[in-house]
Amino acid sequence: MTDPSPLTSGSALARLSAALGPDAERKGLPPVERWNPAYCGEIDMRIAADGTWHYMGTPINRPALVKLFSTVLRKDPERHVLVTPVERVGIEVEDAPFLAVEMAVEGEGEGRQIAFRTNVDDLVQVGPERPLRFEQDATGGVKPYVRVRGELWARVTRSLALDLIALGEEGKIGEAATFGVRAGGAFFPIAPASDLGAP
Repeated sequence: MTDPSPLTSGSALARLSAALGPDAERKGLPPVERWNPAYCGEIDMRIAADGTWHYMGTPINRPALVKLFSTVLRKDPERHVLVTPVERVGIEVEDAPFLAVEMAVEGEGEGRQIAFRTNVDDLVQVGPERPLRFEQDATGGVKPYVRVRGELWARVTRSLALDLIALGEEGKIGEAATFGVRAGGAFFPIAPASDLGAP
């Protein structure tokens, strides 16, 4: 039984695929920040909060296709878009477009290095250009994110989030005592130290 593919002749997704060409093993990333084709409206594509890509309500079950389309994803001021040299279409992203699914840590304190692998195999070294940010979820818990490229972020999975927060320590933001994580020569705040209560 073949995988039920959402790609059909003439569909917006098929047009994007054709514009990208057949080489899914391309080296490096296409220069999407330099492409500025006309905006062609929304397509029925959604990246769910769990990182699953859907087209017309159906999960895209081909990892290679998801990886290919992830290389032409961009965050414009108004929306997330898929961009080729000839077409730009909007898609829905429920949370962050990527998930950070693997973490490597070396060193401690100022010299600590943290790297992540995303669900589409981007490798991200945390630092001033690839910062961490921490948000509260609906239950008051902490959701960490890491910038992958441009304004595209990956949400750190729950199991890795616990390991990441366990690396936290108290530091200063201005004069305020702040709990955060040091990596790549930078300090990434999680919360004011006063919010954590007495030890």
